[in-house]
Amino acid sequence: MAGYADDLALAHTLADAADAIAMARFRSLDLKVEAKPDLTPVSDADTAVEKSIRATLARARPRDSVLGEEFGRSEAAAGPGTRHWVIDPIDGTKNYVRGVPIWATLIALMEGDTPVVGLVSAPALGRRWWAARGLGAFAGRHQHAATRIEVSRVRRLADASFCYASLNGWQDNGRLPQMLDILLGVWRSRAYGDFYGYMLLAEGALDAMAEPELSLWDMAALIPIITEAGGKVTDLDGRTCADHSSVVATNGLLHESVLTALTPRG
Repeated sequence: MAGYADDLALAHTLADAADAIAMARFRSLDLKVEAKPDLTPVSDADTAVEKSIRATLARARPRDSVLGEEFGRSEAAAGPGTRHWVIDPIDGTKNYVRGVPIWATLIALMEGDTPVVGLVSAPALGRRWWAARGLGAFAGRHQHAATRIEVSRVRRLADASFCYASLNGWQDNGRLPQMLDILLGVWRSRAYGDFYGYMLLAEGALDAMAEPELSLWDMAALIPIITEAGGKVTDLDGRTCADHSSVVATNGLLHESVLTALTPRG
């Protein structure tokens, strides 16, 4: 556990530098934005943040490899190992480039296929969330002003607050009718999107969230925070490996109900 505590402390240091870079460019009139091959935007802040994190990791963790959204995978200078960091320099770039403050830097450490440390820093919201395996989940302005967080105890889907990112992906994978049934049947539904809904889930402010398509860097940092807060994370087929393209995250009590509700109709 001591090793993960040290890694979590390093993640905070990485996030401090990332916050300073991203906030300096947020709402800047000269922010440079380009379209990637998949037509999603990337700003000069995205690339600057990832370069900063990679440079620090190269010095502080030379035996760990790094996977980042903007620059792909780089192997450890000391040779292959089981530990690798997964970075999303700005999750919510579309918000970032439009001046919407709901964006964050996501930093995860994985042992093999398992995320063991996760940190989400949203400086424009003045909030940060973090966890390490066996050490609990916390949220606050920074690591010295934090409270432990836990998921909700809602047991019925009809009583739940349900979050989603958008409906387009559900239409593309053929489960839009199932998703609409959920949204119409729960107590409340909102599309907070990106990292934010998952962090509200970990805090107990909502009860479930699902997305049909995402990448490892979108989710790796979120999994330790949700699970250490008492929640559960799988893909749409109920598998717990982080490297899948879909996600269902709940307070645990609602998990089977959500998976069943999203099952394709025969």
